[in-house]
Amino acid sequence: MNQQTANYHITGATGEWEVVIGLEVHAQVTSNAKLFSGASTAFGAEPNSQVSLVDAAMPGMLPVPNRECIRQAVRTGMAIEAEINRWSRFDRKNYFYADLPQGYQISQLFHPLVGEGALTIEADEKAGIAADKAIGIERIHVEQDAGKLMHDQHPTMSYVDLNRSGVALMEIVSRPDMRSPAEAGAYLRKLRSILRYVGSCDGNMEEGSMRADVNVSVRRPGEDFGTRTETKNVNSVRFVMQVVEYEARRQVELIEDGGVVVQETRLFDPNSGTTRTMRSKEDAHDYRYFPDPDLLPLELDEGFLAECRASLPELPDAKRRRYETELGLTPYNARELTAEVETFARFETLLRTAAERIGKPEAAVATQVANWALSVAPGVMKALGPDAVTANATADAQAAILAMQDKGEISGGQAKEIYEIVLRDGGDPEAIADARGLKQVSDSGAIESAIDAILAANADKVAEYRSGKDKLFGFFVGQTMKAMQGKGNPAVVNQLLKDKLDG
Repeated sequence: MNQQTANYHITGATGEWEVVIGLEVHAQVTSNAKLFSGASTAFGAEPNSQVSLVDAAMPGMLPVPNRECIRQAVRTGMAIEAEINRWSRFDRKNYFYADLPQGYQISQLFHPLVGEGALTIEADEKAGIAADKAIGIERIHVEQDAGKLMHDQHPTMSYVDLNRSGVALMEIVSRPDMRSPAEAGAYLRKLRSILRYVGSCDGNMEEGSMRADVNVSVRRPGEDFGTRTETKNVNSVRFVMQVVEYEARRQVELIEDGGVVVQETRLFDPNSGTTRTMRSKEDAHDYRYFPDPDLLPLELDEGFLAECRASLPELPDAKRRRYETELGLTPYNARELTAEVETFARFETLLRTAAERIGKPEAAVATQVANWALSVAPGVMKALGPDAVTANATADAQAAILAMQDKGEISGGQAKEIYEIVLRDGGDPEAIADARGLKQVSDSGAIESAIDAILAANADKVAEYRSGKDKLFGFFVGQTMKAMQGKGNPAVVNQLLKDKLDG
C-alpha cells in the first residue's frame, strides 16, 4: 500500500483514504503542590514519599483546590485565546484500578474551566504542510492524576507508587482537525512551546509531565468520520506521528479486508512502532460522572482574570513577528529562535550584550547575532564534543568575539578558532586573539606592500587580467592572503587590489 499525495491520502487497494486525527494532551501543571493537597510534586522522589492523607484517600479527608493550579490553567487558556468560563465545576469519574485509591478521579466533564480556542500551525513545505492552519481546541479541563503501577519490581507482585496521585493535570482536547502525521507533530510541538513560554507545564515528555492520547480514524475523502481508536499515553512527538501512520494504515487494511474498526483503547510499542489493543473504549456514561459533592463550583472574579492576563509573557507568534519586523530577521531565523524558551532567552541575552559591546542598536546587529547563535556557535560546540565546557559559553565571551568581528579585527574563521579555544580552555577572547596572533591585519600600508610584491612577481597575469580575464582577480586575492598568512582583512585586500589592478 502506498501513501502519497500532497494531502497525505493513503492509497489502498480500493482507492484513497483520508486520515482524521485528534489529540488529547495531558499536561502536568507547574506547581509545588498537588491539585487538592499540599504534597510535593517534585519528580524522582522515593516511591510513596510524597503522599498526603488526601492523596491516599483516607476516610474523612476533604480536597481543597490549589489556587495556583487553577491560575496556570486559566493562563494557558488565555494563551490560546480560548473562552475562560467564570463558572466551572468538578465531577467524579468513577472507575476502579489499583493506582486510584479513591475509586474515582476528580475531573471536569460538563463544565470545564476553559472552553473553545485554537492554535495555528505554520506552513512547512518540507513536512508537507502547505499553508498555515488553525487547529480547534475544544476545551481544557483540570483533573487529578492517578498513581503508577510498577510491574518489574517483584517476580510475583505489582507495586503501587502514589507520588503522582493527585498531581494536577490540564487535559487539552483538540478538535479532529488534523489530517496527517506532520500536522499532528506540528500541533504538539506548538502546544508544548506555548505551555513552556507561559510556564504552566515544563513539557518534559520523557518524565511524563506531558503526554498525548492519539485519536485516529480513516474515511473516504469528504465522507463522514469513521470509527476512531485512542492510543494512550504517547510520550514524544515522534511517537505520536508514528502512531498516526501505523494506525491509519492498519485501519485501511482492516476495512479493505472486510473487517470493522472497533472503538477501543490501544497502547503503542515504541520498539516495534506498532499499536495493540488495551481495552474496549468506554463511553462517558460508563464512568457514572456526577458533580463532586466535596467541592464547591469555581467562580472566577475579574481581578483574578486580570492578574492572569497581565502575567502572560510575549508568546511565540508575537515574538516571531517582532523578530521579523523590528529586528529584520528572516522568517526561518525568527522561527528557529522562537521555537523553544531556552533558545530565545539565550539569543536575547546575547543580542543585548553584543549590541552594548559593539555600540550599535540591537536591530543593526541582530542578523549577525542570529547567524552566530543558530549556526556558528552550535557548530563549534558540536565539533568539540565532550571537550567543550558549556560554562565557558557566556554571553560576554561570545559578544567580545562578535565585536572583534564587527570591527574587522578578526575573520569568520578566526572567530570560530577563538571560540573553540574559549570553550575548551576558557579565557578572554581579546587576550586569546592577541596572544595567538589571530587578529586580522587592516593596516593598508602592510597590505599594499604585499600586493605590490605579488603584482611585480606576476606581471604576465596582471597583463592578462587587464586584457579582460576578470576571473584572475581571485588568484591575486588568494596570493595576497597567502603572503599575509591569512591575516589580511579581506575587505581591505579586495579594495586595494581593485584600485591597483583597475587604476
